[in-house]
Amino acid sequence: MWDEQTTADGGDEARGLIDALERALPGRVLWQAVDTSDYSHDRSHHTWAPAVAVVRATTTDDVAAAVRVCRAAGVPVIARGTGTGLEGGANALPGEADPITGVVPSRSRVVVIDLQGMSRILRIDPDSADATVEAGVRRSELNPVLAPHGVQFVAGPGVDASIGGMAATRASGTNAVKYGTMAENVRGLTVVMADGTVVRTGGRARKSSAGYDLTHLFIGSEGTLGIITELTLKLTPIPEARTLTVMSFPSVEAAARVVQRCLQVGVDLARAELLDTAQIAAINAYSHTDFREASTLFVELSGEARSLDGQAARLDVIADAEGVLERRTIDPADHERVWQVRHDALPAAQALRPDSYTWSTDVCVPIAHLAQCITETQADIVASGLLAPIAGHVGDGNFHLAFVLANGDDAERQRAAGLYRRMIRRALSFGGTCTGEHGIGEGKMSDLIDEHPTGVPVMRAIKRALDPEGLLNPGKMVDRRAE
Repeated sequence: MWDEQTTADGGDEARGLIDALERALPGRVLWQAVDTSDYSHDRSHHTWAPAVAVVRATTTDDVAAAVRVCRAAGVPVIARGTGTGLEGGANALPGEADPITGVVPSRSRVVVIDLQGMSRILRIDPDSADATVEAGVRRSELNPVLAPHGVQFVAGPGVDASIGGMAATRASGTNAVKYGTMAENVRGLTVVMADGTVVRTGGRARKSSAGYDLTHLFIGSEGTLGIITELTLKLTPIPEARTLTVMSFPSVEAAARVVQRCLQVGVDLARAELLDTAQIAAINAYSHTDFREASTLFVELSGEARSLDGQAARLDVIADAEGVLERRTIDPADHERVWQVRHDALPAAQALRPDSYTWSTDVCVPIAHLAQCITETQADIVASGLLAPIAGHVGDGNFHLAFVLANGDDAERQRAAGLYRRMIRRALSFGGTCTGEHGIGEGKMSDLIDEHPTGVPVMRAIKRALDPEGLLNPGKMVDRRAE
């Protein structure tokens, strides 16, 4: 029953914990390292180690039972959805080295609670434009069920993440310029607290002034304050019509100014994505497309069919004024394929270089500073000799940079780290943020302190109040070991 490494790293304590979990949740506990490894990390480049156990939850009661068992044993827990994060927010961290031998345990002293089995759509009410779902439901599963009712759920990144994980990281994605982030599209939550109690926040009303806004306290908390198990979501009507245009420009500045001007004059952008020349080249090679290799915008307009011609004409006038090099109107039948090409930007970047890995990061700045921030970052990339394509949600001032680094090249990684720090400082100097949507995780904790030096102590106080034993996703967000 016990693999040798579990015994070596955890001994009687690990065996006792797993026995207790099996009694509470029979048949839903994994403990061998070969099984727990797949659940012990996200897609980031950050370090991890196999968890001592994984609980595959199917209900809120399962999550609460697992948390209570782990709390009794003093063992931390990490909630995990699909593992698509990019800052190590769901990583089981390696243990501390033995002070005498210097040996680092090969297993992380943590239990991962896998929420993917919580995949039920509990309720849909198109008349009130809301729905309640379990945390493991994916957006790709939700919208086909909503479509016959004429509504959709709009928030979320390009990857097929779980709804609960999207709320935990306050995800946004390409639709945020029109519809907002997860924070604007969640009305209420069910949350399992650090002691195993279950709390329900918010509700179905469109507004409320009843007490503290607990819903938005948990949204973006990355599982450090509680584990989100159910969500009540705001739904929006499916638009009558859409247009998608791909436009090439002589510079990033010109492309960014187009979107800035559209927002100033009220062009109703549904999506506005910017890709630099390096990223377009990567996409062409990876997805077998033939876009012009220049600074490029993917712009979608949506709404009533009768209004789109006027909106598109205003967009064209603004693009012409900025020297548009080429514009391509995408046939409606190809819209989803083209958006998938955009969503594949990260694997496309990595495919540029064999035997490599990606370090993907993001910042967000006020729109007026976006062009300068990207341009100065591009100059840094050229000076460093690194390969680092850029793509961004230009309508929000948010852009992503993907370092494509050679495996095992520490010098290259150090150059990337220096460029990364300059990019963060630059964004903060413009009044921006160290992350628009990737979250803090384990990778940006020092950046959070730089951004909010007076706010982090307040965050730590909230963490102490709700998780006094530090058992929820330790070593992330506001690491209490730094206190």
